[in-house]
Amino acid sequence: MSSSNFYLFSLALLIIPLSVIPNFACASLEEANALLKWKASLQIPNNSLVSSWLPINSSTSAPSPCSSWLGIICNADGSIQTLNLTSSGINGTLHQFPFSLLQNLTKFELSVNNFFGPIPPEIQLLSKLVYLDFSANKFSGAIPHRIGMLASLETLHLNENNLSGSIPQEIGQLTSLYMLALYDNSLEGELPPSLGNLKNLAYLYLDNNKLSGPIPQEFGQLVNLVEVYITHNSLHGPIPKEIGNLKKLTILYLFQNHLNGSIPQEIGSMVSLERLSLFSNNLSGSIPSSLGELTSLNLLHLYKNQLSGHIPVELGNLKSLTDLEVSENNLSGPIPSSLENLSNLQYLSIRDNKLSGNIPQGLGSLDLVELEMDTNQLSGHLPKDLCHGGNLINLSLHGNQLTGPIPKGLRNCRSLMRAFFDDNQFTGDISKSFGVYPSLVYLDLSHNKFHGQLSENWSKCKNLTALRIAYNNISGSIPPEFGNSTQLRRLDLTSNLIVGEIPKEIGKMKSMLYLSLADNQLSGIIPNELGSLRDLIALDLSTNRLNGSIPRNIGDWTHMYYLNLSNNKISEKIPSEIGKVSQLTTLDLSHNRLSGSIPDAFEKLLSVIDIDLSYNELTGPVPPYAIFVNASIQVFQGNPGLCGNVTGLKLCPSQNLMKKTDPLHQKLVIVIVLPLFGALLLGLLMYGLIAYQRQKKISPRQPLDEEGDDSFSILSFDGRVVYDEVLKATNDFDDTYCIGTGGYGVVYKAELQPNNVVAVKKLHSSSGNVDRMGFLNEVRALTNIRHRNIVKLYGYCSHALHSFLIYEYLEKGSIGSILSSDILAKELDWLKRINIVKAVANGLAYMHHDCSPAIIHRDISIANILLDSEYEAHISDFGTSKLLKLDSSNWTAVAGTYGYIAPELAYTMVATEKCDVYSFGVVALEVIMGKHPGELITSLPTLAADYLLPANVGDPRLLPPSSIVEKQVKLVLSVSRACLNSNPHTRPTMRQVSNLLMEN
Repeated sequence: MSSSNFYLFSLALLIIPLSVIPNFACASLEEANALLKWKASLQIPNNSLVSSWLPINSSTSAPSPCSSWLGIICNADGSIQTLNLTSSGINGTLHQFPFSLLQNLTKFELSVNNFFGPIPPEIQLLSKLVYLDFSANKFSGAIPHRIGMLASLETLHLNENNLSGSIPQEIGQLTSLYMLALYDNSLEGELPPSLGNLKNLAYLYLDNNKLSGPIPQEFGQLVNLVEVYITHNSLHGPIPKEIGNLKKLTILYLFQNHLNGSIPQEIGSMVSLERLSLFSNNLSGSIPSSLGELTSLNLLHLYKNQLSGHIPVELGNLKSLTDLEVSENNLSGPIPSSLENLSNLQYLSIRDNKLSGNIPQGLGSLDLVELEMDTNQLSGHLPKDLCHGGNLINLSLHGNQLTGPIPKGLRNCRSLMRAFFDDNQFTGDISKSFGVYPSLVYLDLSHNKFHGQLSENWSKCKNLTALRIAYNNISGSIPPEFGNSTQLRRLDLTSNLIVGEIPKEIGKMKSMLYLSLADNQLSGIIPNELGSLRDLIALDLSTNRLNGSIPRNIGDWTHMYYLNLSNNKISEKIPSEIGKVSQLTTLDLSHNRLSGSIPDAFEKLLSVIDIDLSYNELTGPVPPYAIFVNASIQVFQGNPGLCGNVTGLKLCPSQNLMKKTDPLHQKLVIVIVLPLFGALLLGLLMYGLIAYQRQKKISPRQPLDEEGDDSFSILSFDGRVVYDEVLKATNDFDDTYCIGTGGYGVVYKAELQPNNVVAVKKLHSSSGNVDRMGFLNEVRALTNIRHRNIVKLYGYCSHALHSFLIYEYLEKGSIGSILSSDILAKELDWLKRINIVKAVANGLAYMHHDCSPAIIHRDISIANILLDSEYEAHISDFGTSKLLKLDSSNWTAVAGTYGYIAPELAYTMVATEKCDVYSFGVVALEVIMGKHPGELITSLPTLAADYLLPANVGDPRLLPPSSIVEKQVKLVLSVSRACLNSNPHTRPTMRQVSNLLMEN
């Protein structure tokens, strides 16, 4: 954090040529020797300024420190006046610094080094100090109270250190202070009211600390303030109305705190204000109309609060405004037409509110770069001149009730990169509404009322990766020129009126991952050229009029997860090459005219869990392959020629023959089977007697105790005793003990015995409808999992009133809770974050590759990564979704957290290891960024390879990493990018990820 004035002020002091030092009179021998003694305690690189400090011999004509020591400036009396060792690579402390001998110092600069330890209270002895800069070091401990004795101090930089404790009240004694920079530390406590005494203070930087409490009313006394940064703290309470006294203030940044109450009307008196940012607080009430008085304002950020009421018309007076963002609030009413007057506006974001009415037509005349209006209740037509300035890049309008045609201005908007028109009621001829967009990457027109035919112009959008025009009234055929869209990865034309054949040129779209032409009127055959789309993950051609056979090169779709050819007129046999589509999880060939038998190749389709062959002309027996185990009649119905051991199907002739074997054979079977059955029964009785006798001799503490409808499976504990202890420890699951909630239940902290704390996940009542024995078997299997980076599952308790899982308790909680707190997030330095990513990778690699069968987590997110007291990461909630949905294989209708779910689930609805890999990529990126990557994920394919650098995406709350650590951060970012590939088959395995991270 810094401002232009801050940098200019500092730079002027740093560019003093240190090698050209005035030849003042000789410094006292005592000062020089004291500094040499301090130098001896330091670790100094060869090229450091301090290397020029050579011993002084008073009996010789050796050069004096004033003329030969770099970083030293003396006064006319030969006493050291300035000590500047900025960026000298020094490691050491101030323990042996000669404070008492350098009392003529006026400037003391040690910034950008590796000094550590406390700032000694002896600093008070430098009573003539005007400028003190210890920034960008590793100083720790509290700011000494005696710093208040430096009465002449004008500039104090202690930023970017590891300082803790509170800001001392004594700092209010520095009445000459002009600049105070304490940002990027771990300072806590409340802002001292004594700050109000600093009447000369112009620049105040306290951001990225752990400060709490209210903003004191005394702030209103700092009438000379120009810039204030107190972001990324935990301030609460209202913004004091006295802040209106700060007439000279140009920048007020209070974002990412916990401020509440309303924005005071008095803020409109801050007539010099140019930037006001209050986002990510808990502010409520209406936006004050007095903001319209701030005619110098160029940035206004109020998003992510709880503001309500209307957008005040007075904001139209802010002619200098370039950036207005009020999204994610509860604003209602119309968009004021006065916003048309904001002639310099470039960024307008009002999304995620309850705004209604028409969009003012005059907004189209503004030279906007980004316009976000999605998720409101807006209606009417778009402004006619939208993209008037030709600079519009991002346009988001989805989730409204907008109508009418697309304005002509957008047809020629060549700057457009991302546009979302979906979920509205737009009309018009699609071929005339849109032009050629050389920069366009993503366009969504789905769920509207567009008509007309598809234009070949879409193929001229050379950077287009996603085109969605589903659920409209598009007619005509698919232009063959679409095949020239070689960058296109997602094409969705579902539910239109498209006719004709599927052009073979589509086979040239080598980047295609998701292709849906379902619910149209397409005819002809499925072209063989589609087999060239080797990266296809999902193909949906259902509900058309396609005929012919399934192409034999279907075997080339080795990455495909989802294939739906249902409701067509496809005939002939199912090709045996289908066995090569080994990753297939969903296969729907129903309602066609397929004939012949079910091919043996289906034996190779081990991943399929949803299959439908109904209503065809298939004949012969249903083969006993894994894919058909437990299959219902719905899979095969409508095929009169099929037979087999499936309820509802007729038995095959060979099976009937077995039923009609001769009586002699039946007698022989009885003679053989009855003695064997008797022997088995006798053995079971003997085993039961022995087990009963042993149970009477051993301790009552058993791993498993089942009786009636109650089940207990607690490793090494008596289940019923644990059940009672949990109820007692949580006061019958009182909210006081709640430490988290999830999709499957609520988590409580329970101290069963002294120093025996566990986490108890009380399952939602709907989670109890599972196969009891299957559930207990799963619990047993999961309790056997032992890995240092996986939370231990001790077992399970089931009762008529409550059902819960017992887990290991981890002190630090989830990464999500830590990253959401600016105070706690700073404790997660770069190395801790790198180790967290490595630990998660190790845990997932174990689950995927060392467990048999492999365990798919299904819900990897920062909420499910917990930290112990040493900040080591542990994966939690593993197997929970499978435990609670034993009858649904890998189906994931409720599994997964929004923002972490792999894109292929939109088609396959099936969780695989590669889904976990994708979620891991999101988590890894989030740990480094300190926030969810959001739209950065969808932009990754278009970003330069070297964009993912700590300087660009790293958590700004941390100091920049050292060169060694930076290499590891870059590796994590590179790995996360690979994991987030939209094609699951090009993602690495977790074993590969783990090995790569551990080797570096």
